[in-house]
Amino acid sequence: MRLLTHNMLSSNVKGVVNGFPLRLEASTWVEKEVDFNADFLRSVFPKIDWPALFGASQTVGYVALPESADASMLESEDFLKKFHHALLEIHVEEGALVCPETGRRFPINKGIPNMLLNEDEV
Repeated sequence: MRLLTHNMLSSNVKGVVNGFPLRLEASTWVEKEVDFNADFLRSVFPKIDWPALFGASQTVGYVALPESADASMLESEDFLKKFHHALLEIHVEEGALVCPETGRRFPINKGIPNMLLNEDEV
């Protein structure tokens, strides 16, 4: 699961008011090279919740991202490369996503987050 995916997931358990961002608990992650595309990064930037991306990247030990970011930083090649690496090249293989409100754990196995809910959670 890429950190891009993490940034777009939230808990949909019945009664949850604020299920985003899910806390990332990563036990295994890998880096996989992806072709750099600055135009994609510029177009996706407004959709990214930066504090969630920053926190997730810190969880997997990637500390190159700044704590805050704004659109003016998209002109920097150095920033774009760091953003690209965090968003697209870090893959969480094993771990869990945890709802911030209920503590409900959604497992990540072989890079796939299982967001299925039990019948009583719908």
